[in-house]
Amino acid sequence: MTDAPGTLVLAGTPIGDVADAPPRLAEELAGADVVAAEDTRRLRRLTQALGVTTTGRIVSYFEGNESARTPELVEALLGGARVLLVTDAGMPSVSDPGYRLVAAAVEHDVRVTAVPGPSAVLTALALSGLPVDRFCFEGFLPRKAGERLSRLREVAEERRTLVYFEAPHRLDDTLAAMSEVFGGQRRAAVCRELTKTYEEIKRGPLAELAEWAAQGVRGEITVVVTGAPEPGPEELDAEELVRRVRAREEAGERRKEAIAAVAVEAGLAKRVVFDAVVAAKRSATDR
Repeated sequence: MTDAPGTLVLAGTPIGDVADAPPRLAEELAGADVVAAEDTRRLRRLTQALGVTTTGRIVSYFEGNESARTPELVEALLGGARVLLVTDAGMPSVSDPGYRLVAAAVEHDVRVTAVPGPSAVLTALALSGLPVDRFCFEGFLPRKAGERLSRLREVAEERRTLVYFEAPHRLDDTLAAMSEVFGGQRRAAVCRELTKTYEEIKRGPLAELAEWAAQGVRGEITVVVTGAPEPGPEELDAEELVRRVRAREEAGERRKEAIAAVAVEAGLAKRVVFDAVVAAKRSATDR
């Protein structure tokens, strides 16, 4: 074992078009001591397309062997190796293998760096036409219907734009569940086969998208859903506005302060609350 540990490199791979591969990817593939790939056959096709010859050891690293293989790769890193981690498409760790190895490397003070590359999350978000200033990535939803609904209910009031991955054969059920929980008019975009020959972006209300998906959809799918709308002004009648003002007055607030506070609570102009209080006073006098 050398005195200095090696380096773990997370490399983004094309999500469709091989021409999108970052230039450094070829360099890292050629120079790595160990290449850990989610699918070694797909890795072979990628290196052939890039015209790269790998000289390091190639090992598989996927969901089924991630726990068992991580100690082996950490040992290589501690021995000074440069270990390159690639998945089938996009960035490692983003709904793909990688998190366990990164966490183990960090725990052993091994340097971790990245070769930035294509990301289906950011590509879909940018193409969706939905707000992009704030978003959250929710990965894959549970396969079971009850668990799927429960997970969606957890984010029903989330204001940020939501991004999901989904398998094509479950897309119609997922969109129907989203329509049920979020409301059929909530805007969304289904991004299919991003950067590939048959790329398609289908935008519209969730109810319409669910109906479209029921006809059958193929390919790699990313779903982007706009966040919950900001709450509007409370719909309070004049009687409730007056009741709230009186409650504040009884608690010691001056009427002017009480009216201003109730107006803020209800999202109304102070004049609306003031007029309700004056009308109630006149009504009481007329009796």
